[in-house]
Amino acid sequence: MNQKNASKKNDWNATSWQSREAKQQASYPDQMELQTTLDELSSLPPLVTSWEILSLKEQIAQAQAGERFFLQGGDCAESFAECNSDVITNRLKVLLQMSLALTHGLQRPVIRVGRFAGQYAKPRSSDVETRDGVTLPSYRGDLVNSVEFTPEARRPDPRRLIQGHAMSSMTMNFVRALVDGGFADLHHPEYWNLSWVEHSPLAEEFKRLADSLGRAVNFMETISGRRAGVLKRVDFYTSHEALHLHYEQALTREVPRQ
Repeated sequence: MNQKNASKKNDWNATSWQSREAKQQASYPDQMELQTTLDELSSLPPLVTSWEILSLKEQIAQAQAGERFFLQGGDCAESFAECNSDVITNRLKVLLQMSLALTHGLQRPVIRVGRFAGQYAKPRSSDVETRDGVTLPSYRGDLVNSVEFTPEARRPDPRRLIQGHAMSSMTMNFVRALVDGGFADLHHPEYWNLSWVEHSPLAEEFKRLADSLGRAVNFMETISGRRAGVLKRVDFYTSHEALHLHYEQALTREVPRQ
């Protein structure tokens, strides 16, 4: 690393983005309320651990080398109302089904990344929206304001950042519980079935694929005389676009010795 690049790296800190132009950011009318909220966010437990991040980075490097396949899926924006067990479970099922088909077809491990549990901010083409001569701030996602077209609803509210952190935490903990509790068990791919998939022309093909994999797992265990416990769970990660830089700043953590 040359001296110039080393200097840039040493100058970086969680607030250094504020010295540059930042697009797509919410404009908060009360800066003191925003800072109080950011201070509170900074004191909350992190949403992920450093070892989870390091594990994902290692797997992404393997995908770059062609040793794994990277699968990422989810909505362009989430709402707080979607933080319920049915929605989360169905999203997880879709990605597990896709990863099963990819693993079978590609014959290589798949990295599963859900684009949810934090995708609460939205980019907008304009900072304001006008209806019938009334101009209000644009809806920038539940992390910032509400979709209803009223002055109260469209006012950027810093407390929504705390709510977004809570929603992300609940979603991720539920996903962890499902994955660690056997929901992703390859012995039971029928757990992943979705009702609307039954009407798909590929429903039977997926059922045959799942049954074939289940038989292969049972055969392997019969030959070895041991139950493949590692097949009861899979690694599953979540991601979101870093659109709200104050939020990302508050949740940035320095890990000792790294």
